[in-house]
Amino acid sequence: MLQSTKPDYGDKDPIAALATALGESALAVIRTSGSNVGGKGAIDLLAEIFSRPQALLAAPTNTVVHGWIVEPPDSSGNTRKKLDEVLVSVYRAPHSYTGEDSAEISCHGGIAAVKAVLAALKKAGFREALKGEFTFRAFMNGKLGLTQAESVMELVAAKTGRGREQAVRRLSGVLEREITAIKETLVEVLAAAEIYLDYSEDEFLAPDEESEGALPNKALAEKAAERLRVLSELWNRERIYAEGALAVLAGLPNAGKSSLFNYLIREDRSIVTDVPGTTRDWIEAVISLEDIPLRLADTAGLRKIANNAPDSKEIDEAEKIGVERSMELLEKADLVLYVVDGVKGFTDEDRDFLAKRGETQSEKPLVLLWNKADLVTPPALSDEKLNAQFLPVSAKTGEGIPELLRLMAGLLEKSSLSSLSSSTEDQLLEAAGPGSIRQKELIGLALGEIEEALALARRGESLDLIAPLIRSAVNALGEITGEVSNADVLKVMFSRFCVGK
Repeated sequence: MLQSTKPDYGDKDPIAALATALGESALAVIRTSGSNVGGKGAIDLLAEIFSRPQALLAAPTNTVVHGWIVEPPDSSGNTRKKLDEVLVSVYRAPHSYTGEDSAEISCHGGIAAVKAVLAALKKAGFREALKGEFTFRAFMNGKLGLTQAESVMELVAAKTGRGREQAVRRLSGVLEREITAIKETLVEVLAAAEIYLDYSEDEFLAPDEESEGALPNKALAEKAAERLRVLSELWNRERIYAEGALAVLAGLPNAGKSSLFNYLIREDRSIVTDVPGTTRDWIEAVISLEDIPLRLADTAGLRKIANNAPDSKEIDEAEKIGVERSMELLEKADLVLYVVDGVKGFTDEDRDFLAKRGETQSEKPLVLLWNKADLVTPPALSDEKLNAQFLPVSAKTGEGIPELLRLMAGLLEKSSLSSLSSSTEDQLLEAAGPGSIRQKELIGLALGEIEEALALARRGESLDLIAPLIRSAVNALGEITGEVSNADVLKVMFSRFCVGK
């Protein structure tokens, strides 16, 4: 391991780290970076353990040099052993990812080879990079905005193609440009408000803006609030594509939930028997549903437990706990798949559960599944109070499963954008909302400040109360892009990256 004394994100030490997984592979990539201001930089130090030092030192930026990593020189002048044959990609400041002199070593992917190269780098004067330190330096050197820097790890962590696309949009600057445009609008509002406070008797303001409490450029503030509202509401979609959605299979015992669960995940994960109550706790698996990482959970059958049954107190208590956990999971679900046993039909217990759910969680999408449709034709569902979509399926034959998957994806997408009816579908597809909790919370803070400022303006309150709220919103947006930053916050944020990023 490369070591250094008290490494810090703010220093300029030459750093190195393995950028690929440590294991047996054809190739491995080791990244290095470091300024040569006041000392040797990354390329200079690397040249000391490279078989062709002059070729490396003379290499222009964006070129590749072939050679060997060799043992560091010692005082005896002995011939140095070759450690590994490598290709070195040279990136000179400022034309590099970090904005510093950098080099990436492509070596053989064996564990021993990688460790030997890392040990040589340590002896040459490199220290091990901290988590996310390469991207931190890219941000500090103006190569990436803060939202772009965060999107680097989003791209690494993307589970589906759509999650990758959204991360790429943020990496290319779509979100940062929108935040900057909104901030510039609010700066204009703030400037007009402060001019009014300083020169309230002057000719800067239009006649309808001359009374105390009026908000100059109020229309711009309202427009900024609307754009912030859209970004805030886009979070639901971004969360679903990045973190995934939770779909929960629920229903009475022996309705076929576990069989359906196994069919959807293409594995025999849940135990399936004809005995009601076999599933005592929920089981979860992750599948990809039209580019949505979907956490699918199979739960215990929802029924009232008879604790006075002879010789079954312990079993009933276990099942009771399973039912309670299932109910807790249903409250967290983004989508509920309620399974009805087609052979037994739609029972009063089914109706009771769905009616109660409709009273408490009617805003969450629900799909009512008539299972075992290969045995029994489903009836028409006439009870509109259930607010449920009805679909015949068979976990045995696969009937209705393609339709179910399409319906699930559509409901999740629709529910994540349900509050954005004012925007067209094309606009939403090209938009990039917040990709992290940090961004979401700061957008929410800015929106709250502007909404409060507008409310005060409508009540005719003084600009002395309104202007600080606008300034707070501007600062919150600046914190998203990194224009306003806190060193401790930055360190915590980048420490969540992987080493080598």
